[in-house]
Amino acid sequence: MSTDADSTVTHENAGEDVIAVDAEDNPEGLVNRLDAHTGDGIRHRAFTALLFDEDDNILLAQRSPEKRLWDTYWDGTVASHPVEGQTQVEATRQRLEEELGITPEQYDGLEVTDAFEYKRYYMDEGLEWEVCSVLQTTLTDRSLDPDPAEVGGLLWVPYERLYENPRWYRQLRLCPWFEIAMRRDLE
Repeated sequence: MSTDADSTVTHENAGEDVIAVDAEDNPEGLVNRLDAHTGDGIRHRAFTALLFDEDDNILLAQRSPEKRLWDTYWDGTVASHPVEGQTQVEATRQRLEEELGITPEQYDGLEVTDAFEYKRYYMDEGLEWEVCSVLQTTLTDRSLDPDPAEVGGLLWVPYERLYENPRWYRQLRLCPWFEIAMRRDLE
C-alpha cells in the first residue's frame, strides 16, 4: 500500500484493470480492479486452478496475510484474473510460475474444465463477483518455490477426502470459489 499527500490509503489494486463480463463471460470492457471488488462490485473474469499430484492429492495454497480479500484463507492452487488479450490457460501458467515457481515442464494438459458465476462478500472489506473458469492439471514434478508475498503456506490434501469430509478440514477456512469449484467437480 502507498499513501498520497492527503494521507489517504491507496491499494495497489487501484492501478490495475480486470475484464468486466456478462453472465456468459462475454467481455464488456475493462474496469478498475479495486472498483470491481468494492461496493456492489462489478462482474468480471477470473480463474482458479486445481493442481494434483499423481496420487490425486490437491495442492492447496494459503493466501498471503497481505491479500486484501480472503487473506490467510486456503485456496485451490492459484486464483487470479486474466488481463486483456490473455487466455485463461496463459494467465494460469503465468500465475503458477509467479506464485509457486511452477513451470510448464512440471505438468501436462492444463485445461479449462468448468466455469461458474458467483458473488460473495468478505466481511465489510469487499467482494468477489466473478465468472470463474476452473483449470486442472497434474504435476509430474512437485518442486515448488513459493513467493511469500502471494502464498502463506502450502498443503497437499487427498482431494476426495477433503470433499467427503469437509468438517475435518474446516480449520483451513477455504476460499468460496475453491469450495464451489470442488463441489461442482466431484458432483
